[in-house]
Amino acid sequence: MEIRVLRYFLTIAREGSITNAANFLHVTQPTLSRQIKDLEDELGQKLFIRGSHNMTLTAEGMILRKRAEEIISMVDKTEEEFNSMETTVGGDIYIGSGETDAIKLVAQVAKELRNSYPDIHYHLYSGNAEDVTERLDKGLLDFGILIQPADITKYDYLNLPARDLWGVVMRKDSPLAEKKSIKKEDLINIPLICSRQAMSQRSKNEFVEWFGEDFDKLDVVTTFNLVYNAAIMVEAGIGYAITIDKIANTAESSNLCFRPLEPSVDSGLNIIWKKYQIFSSAAELFLERLRESFGDIEQSFSFR
Repeated sequence: MEIRVLRYFLTIAREGSITNAANFLHVTQPTLSRQIKDLEDELGQKLFIRGSHNMTLTAEGMILRKRAEEIISMVDKTEEEFNSMETTVGGDIYIGSGETDAIKLVAQVAKELRNSYPDIHYHLYSGNAEDVTERLDKGLLDFGILIQPADITKYDYLNLPARDLWGVVMRKDSPLAEKKSIKKEDLINIPLICSRQAMSQRSKNEFVEWFGEDFDKLDVVTTFNLVYNAAIMVEAGIGYAITIDKIANTAESSNLCFRPLEPSVDSGLNIIWKKYQIFSSAAELFLERLRESFGDIEQSFSFR
């Protein structure tokens, strides 16, 4: 029993004649008559009482009409649901990032996109550049946000319109808190808390140039990959954390404060993705919105 033939059957029942139904369906009368005769033969039941100018349903035909209407309604609903899938964007987007205030920019794009497509869901992963790129390479992330300098030669990327200012997070009752900025000589012979990435990739790290030959004289007592944990160590009095601004809680109610480096050090940021990446429809649309927002921005790493 074909759906097309059931539609023919229902049209004849509604129109009341082969002629009217054939005109409505844009098929020939012999073709329509043959399709209904084949349906009756398949079911072993007579479906219509044929008059000289009209056709009426038999009792068996009335039963089939009820069932056919249910079947056609379900078929139409199913087709509508699948057709809507082609126009409704939904799914999951996976984003990895280091700790940076610039995530606010990406969050705004994510919010605006989800206002239009509420079936999109985001999953965030926090880590340093090594963590993020490893997961990106394995296909566990769609996008990564990296703080410069970082090796992005094997990725496609956009620059974000923000810069992270580097400095030192310390207790407000520490001697260095009285200074407006921190010079490299201030950091010699005091306990420091540095990011694990800074210590493991010295050849690419911004502080090599800033500290110069004094880098190896630093007393690094703790390394970290999340500033939240580093701030707890600072508050406990273990040392001074070298990090970027606006990540640790240095509000008036906090015991901690931030002092920038002198000369100042700031970094640009990139949002990256694998070259030749095949995205889901949701991730593709997210990338389109990112390009609309940040496509013409140039950023760099600098000492000032």
